[in-house]
Amino acid sequence: MTSTITPYRPGARVGRDGFRQLLRAEWTKFRTVRGWVLGMAAAALAMVVFGLLAIAGGAAHGGAPPVPRGPGGEAVNDSFFFVHQVLEGDGSITVPVSSLTDVTGLGPQGHAPGISPWAKAGLIVKEGLAQGSAYAAVMVTGAHGVRMQYDYTHDVAGIAGAVSTQSPRWLRLVRSGDMITGYDSADGISWVRVGTARLAGLASTVQAGLFVASPEAMSGSGVGAGTSPAVAAAGFGPVGLRGQWPGGGWKGEQLGGGGTSGSYTNTTNGGFKRSGGGFTVTGAGDIAPVVGGLALGPGFTIENFLVGAFAGLIVVIVVGTVFITAEYRRGLIRTTLAASPRRARVLAAKAIVLGSLAFAGGLIAAAAAIPLGERRARAIGFRVIPVTSLTELRVVAGTALLLAVAGVLALAIGAILRRSAAAVAIVVAATVLPYILAVSGILPAGPADWVLRVTPAAGFAIQQSLPRYTQVISTYTPSSGYFPLAPWAGFAVLCGYAALAFGTAVVLLRRRDS
Repeated sequence: MTSTITPYRPGARVGRDGFRQLLRAEWTKFRTVRGWVLGMAAAALAMVVFGLLAIAGGAAHGGAPPVPRGPGGEAVNDSFFFVHQVLEGDGSITVPVSSLTDVTGLGPQGHAPGISPWAKAGLIVKEGLAQGSAYAAVMVTGAHGVRMQYDYTHDVAGIAGAVSTQSPRWLRLVRSGDMITGYDSADGISWVRVGTARLAGLASTVQAGLFVASPEAMSGSGVGAGTSPAVAAAGFGPVGLRGQWPGGGWKGEQLGGGGTSGSYTNTTNGGFKRSGGGFTVTGAGDIAPVVGGLALGPGFTIENFLVGAFAGLIVVIVVGTVFITAEYRRGLIRTTLAASPRRARVLAAKAIVLGSLAFAGGLIAAAAAIPLGERRARAIGFRVIPVTSLTELRVVAGTALLLAVAGVLALAIGAILRRSAAAVAIVVAATVLPYILAVSGILPAGPADWVLRVTPAAGFAIQQSLPRYTQVISTYTPSSGYFPLAPWAGFAVLCGYAALAFGTAVVLLRRRDS
């Protein structure tokens, strides 16, 4: 990066197009320095190469089944034991639930105590038996009382407290067109509406009945954490039906096999049996959105294919810094400021040129890294967790914005310090280093959360594709891919640092001699 910089040539008209001429001059400076142009290309290439190397480092897997998509296009778990009949048109189903217990088998030695907090048993109306089809359910849970959940991502609380023989819960689902309303009751007499779900385009004929699911139990956190199978059994009282139920008896089956977030052991399996006037149903699995962390299993998210962004970011930081410090080092800044006395405009023009080029390079690299990474992941037997088109667009564009804003931050720090090495070291230490320490697991979860809240590294949150959900237990830590701030909130922290640095650079540029 030692080629000659073309100085700004005076003579541009002052007026409406003066800033346009200044932009053109800064672009001319940038493109005539071969090292800077090659640096931007290297940043994009590093993103793709490092992403592929990270995937190649994973051990080949025996193959994982594809992940179903929910009605909104998100990746979902849809695995549970279903005791069902056909409901034609409008109608309702009512049942009391008197127990929900764990029956996870540990072989001949006995059973595991307790119950998964999000074990579920209750009533469900489902568009069909295909995984990912629309549904609405009202249920009792292991530790979160009665809930109404629908279309995987929605969760509404009902009566609190655990269910037992002494404290049963009555549940009811009522269908009216494409509206499903859930009710609960502590005595079967006084009913309270829990929530209403609109399942757009719901077919006239649906499957409805009883279900039981129990997601895998999480053990420990961080290094050494794992999961273990969890199976639940629920006691249901007599079922009350209204509407058109063609009959044919109750059918029981496991939807989704063992489930992507729940499984049976060698000594357990799903099933149902008549118990007095009601049913006892045993099941495993989960009906919920897919999340990251240990719950993800053998799979990759799209941000895994963009792990090389940190490498590209370092290159952009170097280029952004020398874009201004090289002019100070060679004395060309005097020529530039003499031609354009409005110094803030000079810095703004540099920021626009640098930011635009970093954004363009990052956008191309991110758009290429994801499909290449997906192909490689599937080739070695891993599944790729699908996301909605809007989420993928946000991750791709957000990665490009991450590079652009970090480049502007480096430019501003370079203008403040006028020293390349010091500026690069500061920006890398504030932006890239906290990210690496946090996501690699070197820092414990608490400090990792803290540094990703208060440093410019918070901007990496823009890459997170899988939201966290309170109704899904997982390891929501930076080392498992989860940031403490929401994607745009984390990116706003980075923008705040860049704006502060840029404002400081403008003030100093106006006050100091060139």
